[in-house]
Amino acid sequence: MKKIVNLLLVCSVLAISTGSVLSKEVEAVSKSNIAKKPEEIHIVAPEKNKKVNKRQERKKSILNAKSKKDSSKEAEGMYETKFPVINSKIEYADMNGEVTLSDCIKLAITHHPTIMSAISNSEIYKSRIGQAWSNYFPTLSAGVNYSRNDMFMTMSNSYMRMMSQKYNMYYMPTVSADMLLFDFGKTKALADYAKRDFEASRYDAETSIELVIYNVKVAYYNLVFAEIQKMVYEDTVKDFELQLKQARAHYQIGKKAKIDVTTAEYNAGNAKVNLIKAKNTLELAAAQLANAVGIPELEGVILKDKLNTKAYDVNFKDLLATAEASRPALLASKKRMDAAEMNVRSAKRAFTPNLSAFGSYNQGGRQIDSDYGYQFGVQLNYTGLNLMLLKKQVDEATATYKKAVADYEQQKQNVYLEVKSAYISLMNSHDSLGVSKLALQQAKERQYQAFRRYQVGLGDAIEFKDAENSYLTAQLDYYSNLLNYNINAAEVERVIGAPIKESDVDL
Repeated sequence: MKKIVNLLLVCSVLAISTGSVLSKEVEAVSKSNIAKKPEEIHIVAPEKNKKVNKRQERKKSILNAKSKKDSSKEAEGMYETKFPVINSKIEYADMNGEVTLSDCIKLAITHHPTIMSAISNSEIYKSRIGQAWSNYFPTLSAGVNYSRNDMFMTMSNSYMRMMSQKYNMYYMPTVSADMLLFDFGKTKALADYAKRDFEASRYDAETSIELVIYNVKVAYYNLVFAEIQKMVYEDTVKDFELQLKQARAHYQIGKKAKIDVTTAEYNAGNAKVNLIKAKNTLELAAAQLANAVGIPELEGVILKDKLNTKAYDVNFKDLLATAEASRPALLASKKRMDAAEMNVRSAKRAFTPNLSAFGSYNQGGRQIDSDYGYQFGVQLNYTGLNLMLLKKQVDEATATYKKAVADYEQQKQNVYLEVKSAYISLMNSHDSLGVSKLALQQAKERQYQAFRRYQVGLGDAIEFKDAENSYLTAQLDYYSNLLNYNINAAEVERVIGAPIKESDVDL
C-alpha cells in the first residue's frame, strides 16, 4: 500500500512540473507573437518601385498634350455650334485674375477632364465605322515555307541504290490575297449601326458639355452669393459694434442699464462668429468653382459678373418644343433606337452568302527559282452557316430594338417631366423674388427706425437686435431667392439643351 501511495505522489509531482513548463512555453510563444509586427493587409499588393524612363515619360507627356489639344479643339467646335455668338478660344493667363461667367465656361470647355473623356469616347465609336467598312478591303498574307521530307522506301535495295537522292527539300515563298466583293448588305448594315452609335456618343459628349456648363454656372453663382453673404455679415458686425459703442456711452451717463452693454457685446460676438463662417463658405465656394472649371489656379480670382436681375422670357410650350428638338440625351436615345433597327437588318442579312475574289502566287521547289504557280478566282459561299444560331440572333436583335423603342419613349417622358419641373421651379423663384424684395424694404426701414430710436435713448437693445436680425434674414432671403432664380434658369437651359433669353424687365 505504501508503494502505491508513493507512486501516486511521484506522478502528481511530475504532472505539476510538466504543466508549469508548458505554461511557460505558451507564455513565451504569446509574448513573441505580441512582439512580432503584424503583417500589413492590402486589397491589391503595392507595386515595386520601378526606375523611371525619362525618355518614355517625355513621349507620353507629348502624346497626352497633343491628345488634349485635339480634344479641346473638338469641344470648341461642338460648343460654338450650340452657342455661335461666343468665341470659346481663351487663355487663363490673359485674364489678369478677373473672370466673367462666360470666361469660366470657355475655360471649362477646353480644360475640364469630363469633356476630354467624352470627346475621346466618341472617337472610339468613330473608329468602329471604319472597322465595319474594312470588310471590303483585301486581306493579304505572305510567308516562306521550307521543308525537308525523308521519303519512306518500300522498294528493294537494288532499286534504292539507283535513287540519286533520298531526301526532298522544298522552298515555297507564297503571296495571297482575298477580297470581299459583295455580301448583300451585311457590311453596310454593320457600318450603319456603328455610325448611329457614333452619333449617339457625340450627343453624349454634348450632354457632358452642357452638364459642365451647368455646374460652372451653379458654382459661379454660389461664389457670387458667398461674397454677398460675407458683405451682409460684415455690415451686421458694423451695426452691432456701433450699437455696442452707443450702449456703453448710454451706460456711462446712466441712461441705460448694464444689461444693454452685455447684450450688445453678445450680439457683436455672435455676428463675428457668423462672419467667420461666411468667410469659410466663401473659400469653399471658390474651390468649388475652380473644380467645376477644371483649373485649380482659378481659386482666388475676382468675379466680374453679379447675379442676374433680369426676368427670363419663357413659356412651357416653347421650352418643351426646344427640348424635343435639341436635348442631347433625347437625341442620343433616338440614335440608339436607330442603331438597334440597323442591328436587326444586319442579323437578317446574315442568312445571305458572300461573294469574294481570291488569288495567290507561289514560287519555289527544290531551288527557290525552280518553278512558280498562281491561282485566282471568284467564289460564292456561306461561312459557318448555322440556321438555328442565325434565327436566335435575329430574335435577340428584334428584342433589343423593342427595348430601344421603349427606352426612347421613356426618355421623352423624362424630358417632359424635367422641363416641367425646371419651369415650375423657375416661376416659383420668380414669384418669390417680389415678395422677398418687399420684405427686404420693410425690414430695412424697421432696422433704421430701431437704430434711430436707440440712438436717442427711446429703444432698447432687444428691440434693436430683433430689427437687425430681421434685416439680416431679409437680405439673405432676397439674395438666396435671387440665387435660386439664376440656378433654376441654368437648370432650364440644361434640360432643354439650349440657352434662354433675358427680357428687359427688372426683377
